[in-house]
Amino acid sequence: MSLIDLLLGRKKKTAETAKDRLQIIIAQERVQSQAPDYLPMLKKELLEVLAKYVNISPEDIRISQEQQGDMEMLELNITLPESKKVSS
Repeated sequence: MSLIDLLLGRKKKTAETAKDRLQIIIAQERVQSQAPDYLPMLKKELLEVLAKYVNISPEDIRISQEQQGDMEMLELNITLPESKKVSS
């Protein structure tokens, strides 16, 4: 969805949305099949530590690994819950 579509309020068609979701799922499957053995354990331990401080689920943690030339990169994305605003 382009920025113009977003600003004008145009919605994606159902088939296009399904196609986009399928591409994301396929990309995740590829990454998981090539991921090192320690990533699931890393995700589990991160979840345990974060759960001490915030209410978080396993789906809120995304770990990906990619190769760029001779360098290997590990990317970690954690979606934290929005904090409640305190009114004065």
